[in-house]
Amino acid sequence: MDIETLLLKQHCDELCTTIRPAESEALETARQYVIRELEAAGWQVERHPFQAQDSLLTELSGQNLIARHPELTKSDKPLFCVGAHLDTRPETPGADDNTSAVAALLELARLLPGISEPENQWSLELVAFDLEENGMLGGAEHARLRSQQQADLRGMVSLEMLGYCDHTPGSQTLPHELKGLYPDTGDFIAVVGNQNSTSLIAAFQNGMQSVPELPVEVLQVPQNGEMLQATRLSDHSPFWDAGYPALMITDTSFLRNPHYHQPTDTVDTLDFEFLGKVSQGCLESIKQILANGY
Repeated sequence: MDIETLLLKQHCDELCTTIRPAESEALETARQYVIRELEAAGWQVERHPFQAQDSLLTELSGQNLIARHPELTKSDKPLFCVGAHLDTRPETPGADDNTSAVAALLELARLLPGISEPENQWSLELVAFDLEENGMLGGAEHARLRSQQQADLRGMVSLEMLGYCDHTPGSQTLPHELKGLYPDTGDFIAVVGNQNSTSLIAAFQNGMQSVPELPVEVLQVPQNGEMLQATRLSDHSPFWDAGYPALMITDTSFLRNPHYHQPTDTVDTLDFEFLGKVSQGCLESIKQILANGY
């Protein structure tokens, strides 16, 4: 079973009809859409409300959506988490940031139950995170929750901007520390992990590289990425800080996409062939992790 790019586009079209910042009615409408799609694929969805403060100490109300599937959940098996944030900045419809990844998450939800093995070694949860744009607050809440529960969480992956591709030489910029080490053409997908995520990086690198004509680049940062702050800008970073192996899968965001946090981050700027390949790579990676661990 393969990713369907038409469904990816349908999800993006639906979710990008409105801007959905923190605590907005549009965000709640988007939650309802995601819940319907997950439940239609056989997942059981829990709304997890929480309160959190942003960097200005403003109190915010958030709500993560946590999905489990009966065929992919066994209480006696280690847990793996795959998530994408559903909220946007107030000034953008967020087609790439982060609707592209939510669409991928919904396609993974549709396909994974049909290709899972009864003897899977690990269980899976899917999470639509809230308040990422306010400081990765949804990811922090979920890392706190699983730590508090002493869950046997073996790792997580944050899907963060997966749909922007530019085949023009020079379209990819890089932090000063990475210049010359990676391509200057923005047509690859990046797998970013920290020093605690070596085996998880390898598992996703192998899965992503199994997709024909999908360039894959890998970056492993020291400690928890403090020396390269751009690598911390998604919901994986609170899991790094809590000691869990975690990755960010990304098209590199503002290092490539000129529409980042702009009103122009619209569906027509997405490359759905690229998004389909990236989603397929995630599917292959997760399938192998569930079957064998890493």
